[in-house]
Amino acid sequence: MNKSRLLIFTLLSFVLTGLFSSPLSAANEFDHSQWNTLLKQHVLPLNGGQASQVDYQGFVDDKASLDAYLKTLENVSQSEFDDWSKDNQLAFLINAYNAWTVDLILTEWPDLDSIKDLGRFFSSPWSKSFIPLLGKTRSLDDIEHNLIRGSDRYQDPRIHFAVNCASIGCPALRNEAYKGQSLDTQLNEQTQLFLQDRSRNRINDNQLELSSIFKWYREDFEKGWQGYSSLEQFLADHATDLSLSPEALQILKDKDMTIRFLDYDWALNRTL
Repeated sequence: MNKSRLLIFTLLSFVLTGLFSSPLSAANEFDHSQWNTLLKQHVLPLNGGQASQVDYQGFVDDKASLDAYLKTLENVSQSEFDDWSKDNQLAFLINAYNAWTVDLILTEWPDLDSIKDLGRFFSSPWSKSFIPLLGKTRSLDDIEHNLIRGSDRYQDPRIHFAVNCASIGCPALRNEAYKGQSLDTQLNEQTQLFLQDRSRNRINDNQLELSSIFKWYREDFEKGWQGYSSLEQFLADHATDLSLSPEALQILKDKDMTIRFLDYDWALNRTL
């Protein structure tokens, strides 16, 4: 093979590899830049990021870009996914959950007031199988409860402050994509911001009033992540975020603190 043919063959191989491989950055990290751009454009942070509103009409207008991003997620094989670091895997799954939740809302937008409107009498919107991911057609429940929570790979309760169910009661939809290389920092920020939101977590006459997230997923905070064996231990380490006095903190540490779980607001987290 002469030099010119060898050069053409090499260039062609390079192009084909780029076309058919997953979009990876130079750091071998999946490229979530399309999703990041959409979030920057269509998610409005409130109160310094403690909450957010979503411009679903903006997502409708940019549906081609959303579809293109979802296609890149769909193209990832299980074997490719398994080769990534745990942080890259978890960032991928959180972004996938959030992006397909937005896509689900768009199926009936603007004729809905809550994601629950997309359910049926015998099934919830989260159990609907419509997501082509890692070689199977999955539901949002499958991503959250099987791929994320049900896997021994992660065991990180902070995911509950990152996955977004398109409701006001949910932790804020972050207006940037999650990335493996910065995932720990992003999850810490989401945790702090959610706990600082007094509409969802507060101390009231030495009684803790918490989001129902802590009732539904209490076990995830008690499985040993960061050494926590109780929800009280996790909360005590976030005493500043919860604005606990030294006296209240000690009561919490002694497990004498009364905890009440607040009603969840399922209204759509739309821009007004």
